[in-house]
Formats: sequence, structure tokens, C-alpha cells
Amino acid sequence: MISTLILIAIGAFVATMLGGLFAIKWSDKLHLVLGFSAGALMGVAFFDLLPEAIRIGQQYWTLDVVMVAMAAGFIVYMALDRVFFMHTETEETHEEHAHHVHKGRFGAGSLSVHSLLDGVAIGIAFHVSWAVGLVVAAAVLAHDFSDGINTVSMILRNGNDKRAAFRWLMVDAIAPIVGIISTFFFTIPDSYTSLVLAVFCGFFIYIGASDLLPESHHNHPTRWTTVATVLGMIVIYGVVRFAGV
Repeated sequence: MISTLILIAIGAFVATMLGGLFAIKWSDKLHLVLGFSAGALMGVAFFDLLPEAIRIGQQYWTLDVVMVAMAAGFIVYMALDRVFFMHTETEETHEEHAHHVHKGRFGAGSLSVHSLLDGVAIGIAFHVSWAVGLVVAAAVLAHDFSDGINTVSMILRNGNDKRAAFRWLMVDAIAPIVGIISTFFFTIPDSYTSLVLAVFCGFFIYIGASDLLPESHHNHPTRWTTVATVLGMIVIYGVVRFAGV
């Protein structure tokens, strides 16, 4: 099992790096990358995180509790966004730029924590059974490419440079490896795992709908960015369904 987990960890790292490097390479088409990233992020929330949170939590919580956890995630992220990163379009100051930078780091950090939990999910799944572990690993690997795109998009969209984007990409790519390793030392009860997934679902819906999606349309034609957004959601739906989750 250890050798299999090592291979999966390497695969997660490579897939995330490839997605991020793709976004860095095509940063001149950032509005299209942002559009795709918004769709992919919301696709992960709707087609992966929320169904998994409901499936895991159904024997511990009512559906209302899971949905409240998702709404709480949305509200908490919105509150942090408004309180710590509030700015106006007319204030082109150093302080505003700093707020943008911190906002990008906060978004990338939340994505990296999600990747960490992906690794934890893989490790725990393999402790349950070989078959369950392979299914979960397939689902994680399937959307790791878009995870890399999403992390880089959050950094570049908020005024950071490519060097900062690469550093955060490395953090996001290493996170699932750390998550897998951690499961040899502790486990997370399924009841709490379901709520954590629901909270991150709320995070991702806010980031995609309130940050990435509006920015993708800013000063750009909406036709192709809309196509990119829909494509992002379709891709995630396809890979999640293909993985059997």
C-alpha cells in the first residue's frame, strides 16, 4: 500500500504543477484562464465536495446541517473578504495593492488546505479498503490539474507576479503529499470530515462566483469567457463522474 500511495502522491504533485504551469504560460490570456478556473472551482464545489459531504455525513447529520455548514463557509469567506480586503476602484494606492496581494494569498491558501484534505481523504480511504482508496485517488487526481490552474489564477488575478504564483503552486502541489503522510499518524472522524467538505464547498462557490467569474469578464468580451466557464464546469463534471464519485 505504501508504494501505491507514493505513486499517487507523485501523480497529484505532477498534475497540480502541470495545471499551474499552464496558467502561468498563458497568463496573457488570463481572462480565459480565470473563466475556466471559475467554472472548474464551482464544478468541484457542486459535483465533488457537496455530494461527498452529503454522502459521508448522511449517517451523522441531517441534510439541513450539511447545507448550513456550506452556507457558513460562504458567509465566513465573504465576511473575511469584505472586512480584510475591502477596496474601492478609485483608490489606486499601495495599501489597496497590498490588500489585493493578501486576498490572493488567502484564496490560494484555502485552495492549498483543500489539497491537503484531498491527500488526507486518499490516505484514509486506503485505510478503509484498497478499492475505496483507488476511487478516491482517481477523483483527486482528476481535478488536481484544475487545482493548479485555480491557485495560480487566484495569485495572478490579485496583483502578484509569476514568481509568487509559482511559490504558491509549489505549496498547493506539495499539500496532498503532506495530507497522505499525515494519515499514518491520525484520522479524522467521518462526521467532521463531511462538515469540513461542506465548508470548503461554500468557500469555493464564493471564490468562483464572486471573485474569479466577475474578474474574467472585466474589460473583456463575455462570449469566450462564458464558454470557458461552462467548459470548466463540464470538465470537472466529466472527470468526477468518470472517476465514479
